[in-house]
Amino acid sequence: MASLVINHGAAGARIAGELREAILTGEYAPGARIRQEDIADRHGASRVPVREALRMLEAEGLVTLVANTGAWVSRVSLAECQEMYQIRERIEPLLLRYNLPLLDAAAVDELERLAVLMESSELDEFIALDRAFHLSCYDRAETTVLGATVLQLWNRTHSYRRAYMRIARTDPDRSVHHEHHLIVSAIRRQDVDEAERVLAGHIRRTRLELTRHPDIFE
Repeated sequence: MASLVINHGAAGARIAGELREAILTGEYAPGARIRQEDIADRHGASRVPVREALRMLEAEGLVTLVANTGAWVSRVSLAECQEMYQIRERIEPLLLRYNLPLLDAAAVDELERLAVLMESSELDEFIALDRAFHLSCYDRAETTVLGATVLQLWNRTHSYRRAYMRIARTDPDRSVHHEHHLIVSAIRRQDVDEAERVLAGHIRRTRLELTRHPDIFE
């Protein structure tokens, strides 16, 4: 029995990983139905690890489970997205403050490398690099609530930011790249206040741009 539980746990984590990637890369749109039987067939698994995978993704904010009904990719309204971004503006700089003293020279060099790569990247690569850049700023400090909350907010708004970026990538404004480099410079100088200030403005600017495109939430 113990080995069966372990096997189901490993299979659930594997399925969650692949399904997470599919959602984050846009294979599943917000509000799309996730059919357990289809996932089980695709992975040659029983329903048990599939249900475990869906529970993992629900905790991360990527999936919405409705009892006795099914699972869907999480979706939010424009008003909900605005609220989530306003929360991010306030708590993400705090998470960066916790992590900044723990980011060594090698970590800062990697952030700078990601910032440079983003400047010439295509859309899908930019989105992946941008996510890696920001989440790498937050993965050193151990927190009981803050880190998981930030990750969930990132996940719940990710698809809408992807849709917005399809529009924004045609805009010659390079503010996003400038802000990434300002964040790296502040981290390298161990200037916590400046890093927080730039990050808050960076998040706020995206929120304001999303507000200008309500059609992506329809």
